[in-house]
Amino acid sequence: MTPLLIDFPVFDPIAIAIGPFAIRWYALAYICGIVIGWLYARSLLGKDRLWGGPAPVSLPQLDDFILWVTLGIILGGRTGYVLFYNLPFFIDHPLEIFELWKGGMSFHGGFVGCVIAVIWFSRRNGLPILSLGDLTTAVAPIGLLLGRIANFINGELWGRAADPSLPWAMIFPTDRAHLPRHPSQLYEAGLEGIVLFIVLAVMIRFGALKRPGLILGSFIGLYGVARIVSELFREPEAFQTEAAHKPSNSPNIWLTSGAVVKSPSRPSGSREM
Repeated sequence: MTPLLIDFPVFDPIAIAIGPFAIRWYALAYICGIVIGWLYARSLLGKDRLWGGPAPVSLPQLDDFILWVTLGIILGGRTGYVLFYNLPFFIDHPLEIFELWKGGMSFHGGFVGCVIAVIWFSRRNGLPILSLGDLTTAVAPIGLLLGRIANFINGELWGRAADPSLPWAMIFPTDRAHLPRHPSQLYEAGLEGIVLFIVLAVMIRFGALKRPGLILGSFIGLYGVARIVSELFREPEAFQTEAAHKPSNSPNIWLTSGAVVKSPSRPSGSREM
């Protein structure tokens, strides 16, 4: 290996093993993301001053909602991955659609799943859709951060080829070309996770939750910008077309750009997710 390159750390694909039961890093990221997000959401609901009055969602309602949004994330994320990224393969191998432990989740599909969960749950329980959407998107960067870290640990979704002199360039063991690459998963973890969480948290601190829909719209717009920047360094999956290897033609960029363009701009007071 070139001396300037960082050795990719060797991780056991199994995060926790108890007898015949094993939890992989990707599953652990989802579990921790949902649990930590739930705790953070409870803390937001416990501070009436952030909402300008009583919180629009009760703690028992939040506890019930967690199941709905979890199903939305998993079903939507997997469906989006199957439809947007490798449909011909799954048509030929339909049983692999259910093999979630192998990875393969789409943010865009998961987002749509969450939107459906928010709207459905809100209407069934008489809750303001925009406020529940604000709460959901306020905690979303936690899951994005952990998911990208899991991608890095699994050595998947690595970046485009980098100059070997780049101090943090590394060769991923799953890369057949054995090229020094950008650790784009960490770029995404930083932008979509840490930076986005901090920005939304600061907005909440200054009263954004008092304007239903503001956090939701900000999340969509800021995530879109972060994702577009990250895609400039990320190598498209091998099954994508050769044209997709041009940054401007990447399906992820087109999907994300659409999300930015269609981000709901909320007149004085609304929401979604």
